[in-house]
Amino acid sequence: MSDTPQPSTLKSVVDSASGAVQSAIGSLTGNTSDQAAGDLKKQKAEAEHDASHATAKLPGATLSGSGAAAKDDPNRTEGSWNQTAGSAKEAVGGIIGSESLKKAGHEQNLEGRNQEAKGQLSDLGTGISNRVQGTLGGAVSNLTGNKEQEAHYDELRAEGKTRQRGVEHDLQKQAEAESRE
Repeated sequence: MSDTPQPSTLKSVVDSASGAVQSAIGSLTGNTSDQAAGDLKKQKAEAEHDASHATAKLPGATLSGSGAAAKDDPNRTEGSWNQTAGSAKEAVGGIIGSESLKKAGHEQNLEGRNQEAKGQLSDLGTGISNRVQGTLGGAVSNLTGNKEQEAHYDELRAEGKTRQRGVEHDLQKQAEAESRE
């Protein structure tokens, strides 16, 4: 297990709040060093928050800033493919005036959306489950002093977080695309 702590969303929220309090107290008391220290703590917390959400989305997988990788549920990839193929059929059907091709493309596109959503739901559930199991298992392993198990549970938690962040990334992209339409 790495001695370097992984970025934590919860820790970043706590640090940001304590930094805000320290900065406010410094401001109220006129202590500029407390105010500056609080502001610095908030900035570091924001950077940690961003790092804890860092992901790279690849076709069929997600990589996180911690180095964990998670393969997407096959329904996500197949659903995305069906959406692309369906949209192409719709476009070609519209260009050549074929209502049946246009309708078939529309149906395939909808089927792909449903298939991708099913895969996203599966990955989100698995990710949350892995994070909880990894966190609890890691805590127990830490208490018992079993470093090998602790490392295993830390990897499980990181993989779950990566899987969850991959779904969040896809949903955010979908929302942005829909808002542009």
